[in-house]
Amino acid sequence: MYNKSDIELKVAEFLLQIKAIKLQPNNPFTWASGWKSPIYCDNRVTLSHPSVRTYIRQKLTQLIQEEFGSVDIIAGVATAGIPQGVLVAQELGLPFAYVRAKAKEHGTGSLIEGEIVEGQRVVVVEDLISTGKSSLQAVEALRNAGLSVAGLVSIFTYGFDQAEENFKAAKCRFATLSNYNTLIEYAAEHSFIAQNDVDLLTKWRRNPSEWGKELEQLT
Repeated sequence: MYNKSDIELKVAEFLLQIKAIKLQPNNPFTWASGWKSPIYCDNRVTLSHPSVRTYIRQKLTQLIQEEFGSVDIIAGVATAGIPQGVLVAQELGLPFAYVRAKAKEHGTGSLIEGEIVEGQRVVVVEDLISTGKSSLQAVEALRNAGLSVAGLVSIFTYGFDQAEENFKAAKCRFATLSNYNTLIEYAAEHSFIAQNDVDLLTKWRRNPSEWGKELEQLT
């Protein structure tokens, strides 16, 4: 039985313990987009921890079976979704392919690497969902290649409204092992952050693009 709430909390615990996720509400990170953020997530760190890696592999596999049933192939999103996708494909005994961020500029000029067959039912594996833009570019590439995309799974999502809207517009279902709200709840209860930081962290998720500007005005 797939117990969603228990898994969300366990994954949040793992990500915080191994520092795959770091929370710094009073000393925010700067993302490539220029956004100021109190959180930094690098789920590639999970690959260096065998017990965490195994748990995530097993739960992503169960999530796929629970949400999407039988599929023909697993596809990873370059780059961080590739190793997670390989692990899941191995667990399911399925073929694997991955989608590049952009087509190769040499050789075959491939955008999708691996052997795919038109009509295959595929689940896409991602490590993290922020706005969903890069994930949905991979979904579009697979659809354009003639595959039927059942949906997408990831380890973690920030839970942005923009991501929800983007996936809805693309008519692509997605499911994640854990999420920002669960993470903040766990972090506060287990002293990864101070209780009075929760409001600051909650405000960021509601309006991430403007949060840093508001923080600068307060300081």
